[in-house]
Amino acid sequence: MKILVCISHVPDTTSKINFTENDSKFDSNGVQFVINPYDEFALTRAMWFKEKQGATVTVVTVGNATTEPTLRKALAIGADDAIRVNTEATDGFAVAKELAEVVKTNAYDLILAGKESIDYNGGMVPGMLAGLLDYSFVNACVGLEIEGDKATIQREIDGGKEILSANLPLVIAGQKGLVEEKDLKIPNMRGIMMARQKKLTVVESFVKETSTSSVSFEKPAAKSACKIVDNVDELISLLHNEAKVI
Repeated sequence: MKILVCISHVPDTTSKINFTENDSKFDSNGVQFVINPYDEFALTRAMWFKEKQGATVTVVTVGNATTEPTLRKALAIGADDAIRVNTEATDGFAVAKELAEVVKTNAYDLILAGKESIDYNGGMVPGMLAGLLDYSFVNACVGLEIEGDKATIQREIDGGKEILSANLPLVIAGQKGLVEEKDLKIPNMRGIMMARQKKLTVVESFVKETSTSSVSFEKPAAKSACKIVDNVDELISLLHNEAKVI
């Protein structure tokens, strides 16, 4: 089984975010980038299939050379090889089209991704990728088993969970539950050394123009000052008259 894991290169959630050029561009200076956490659940599940069923695992990202350390981390975790599509990932549909060309070129059986990236939170790429490939697609996946060319999938729905079956090839958008956080893999020294020798292929962009572009960014409003109240009657009055929550 050939597995492709789609990796997003995203800012660490503890990073301080700033913008430049009149708030039209994201300022990456001093920002630590990591594997998108939802994609990390997908990568860990792919590694389980590699260890238990002998699957081969390729990781792919759409981005410039600055994304390569993130791919190398995925290789250190245990992926067999990596592909970088050499263009900036600014538009979800363009990213899906880039990934679709990678899949068509290499004929993967299973494509795994996180349900969304934690920077733009678009949640659109896996579904659009499946549509472009005409593959079955399951979103919000919290359980996945493969037997031959048959998959059994568990996904979250409103008020519960749903069990589905599907044939490969298949696109899965995973989240926490696909594996547990305690099962996420941390690269060890041997993995880091081996990652340096693994193949990282750079391919040029297939998409000549994007559908959307960012006009401007705006930070959330700053939190208001904290008011300490030690009188119950005053607290009730403030909640009723000022906050208007009771």
